[in-house]
Amino acid sequence: MVIDPPGCAPIFAGLTRGTDMAHRTQMAVRSTLVAGAILLAFALLGEPLLHTLGISLDAFRIAGGIMLFLIALEMVFEKRQQRREHRAEEIVAHPEQYEDISIFPMAMPMIAGPGSIASVMLMMQRSHGLTAHAVVLAAMAVNLAIMMGALLAAGPLMRILGYKVEAVITRLLGVLLAALAAQFVVDGIRASFA
Repeated sequence: MVIDPPGCAPIFAGLTRGTDMAHRTQMAVRSTLVAGAILLAFALLGEPLLHTLGISLDAFRIAGGIMLFLIALEMVFEKRQQRREHRAEEIVAHPEQYEDISIFPMAMPMIAGPGSIASVMLMMQRSHGLTAHAVVLAAMAVNLAIMMGALLAAGPLMRILGYKVEAVITRLLGVLLAALAAQFVVDGIRASFA
């Protein structure tokens, strides 16, 4: 799953800096629930939507793998973090326009972005049977619970982790994500030409 608590926590801390604990809690809970609803909708209805649009799952697998690989490259080279920080600076500079950060930018695209949407759809497609689908949905729920915990603890977490540890974790996750993305592309190409 391409949900990045170590990457989102500092952004959330920056976006909610200077607000009271009740506001931060409300934003963390709302953004995680909205992202969860988006991911659940794509997990359950993504494949029929693709069918309606005339897109094969193998084509989506290849496209999703390429998108995931680009996100992985950004994670390894810290471009994703720089873009998030720029977005956070814009919101902090104009707080009157962005009072509620739970929907944008937190729920979408930071938590439920293209990578996580593609991942959940592809994982659901690769799993067969009710038990396997339940495992994918449970993994998604665990990831979202970890995200909510990271957002709720964003301020103290950033003081404990520091920038260097966060950068190491993000880069390690980026390398693993690149391998997963490559596997999606290989599987899509193999299935397309089988």
